[in-house]
Amino acid sequence: MSVLNQKTLKKSFKLEGVGLHSGKEVRMYVHPSEPNTGITFKRLDLLNNNYVIPSVFNVSNATLCTTISNEFGVKISTLEHLMGALFGKGIDNALIEIDSEEVPILDGSAKLFVEAIDNAGIKISEKPIKIIKIEKTIIFEDGNKRILIEPNKISLDIDFEIKYDNSLIGTQRNVVKIYENDLKDIYDSRTFCLFEDIEKLRNMNLAKGGSLENAIVVKEDRILNKGGLRNEKEFVNHKILDCIGDLFLAGHKIIGKIVCSQGGHKLTNQLLRKVFSDNKNFSILEIKEKNIPHSFINRNFLKSIA
Repeated sequence: MSVLNQKTLKKSFKLEGVGLHSGKEVRMYVHPSEPNTGITFKRLDLLNNNYVIPSVFNVSNATLCTTISNEFGVKISTLEHLMGALFGKGIDNALIEIDSEEVPILDGSAKLFVEAIDNAGIKISEKPIKIIKIEKTIIFEDGNKRILIEPNKISLDIDFEIKYDNSLIGTQRNVVKIYENDLKDIYDSRTFCLFEDIEKLRNMNLAKGGSLENAIVVKEDRILNKGGLRNEKEFVNHKILDCIGDLFLAGHKIIGKIVCSQGGHKLTNQLLRKVFSDNKNFSILEIKEKNIPHSFINRNFLKSIA
């Protein structure tokens, strides 16, 4: 049975915590699901019209997090870290039940999501996966923010750069081969903000659940969190995590190369909308080969199913 077949969890797991922006306590259950069902969210606090599908065109808000909605206005927000973990670990199908609008922020990274997936185990089906192959270079720009996706041979590469006036963050860049590199630093990297922006966020009715337990806070040239950074490029690595999670709203793994400067949730979503606006920009392929190139599956994933 090929590891390029569709995957789900061996068993369900539960996580609970606070929503970063809502400040509400939330319980979430992630269950195995059948092949070709994809990732689906179900709101347990609602009785009707409570299923929401992560999709590029279901993104209803991309301000400081990704929010998806169904046709009835039912929402799921801050799903990018969970989606990044599912993408990185190769989970194609799962049902996610949640009793609130917002996915719990946990420690502000994907670390605990990944650990829960590893503990649950991965089940491989007999159905082959599908991949999205980028056929043409597509660019989206918004002022000094820029993102492009271009064809690649057999991998998904992300080349991401951030630029901050803050002297501690400054300019950071990292290039990651998603199906080949060890993604531990990406999974472990936490969301972050500047100390001077906290009051503005609260005035926007955001970050009600934010704390030093789930976000890096930078004040001038120092980090307020005990223990400092988890890795040298934690700031840009977190942006790469967000990007991976937002890319999974395409529904399948992508073969292509992303190059982004000063981007975020909105820029990634606008790029994907542009990609999928024309069928000439991409192909959807079903992978049936029994032997795979080593770069197509993340090393951690291979270890988890060994």
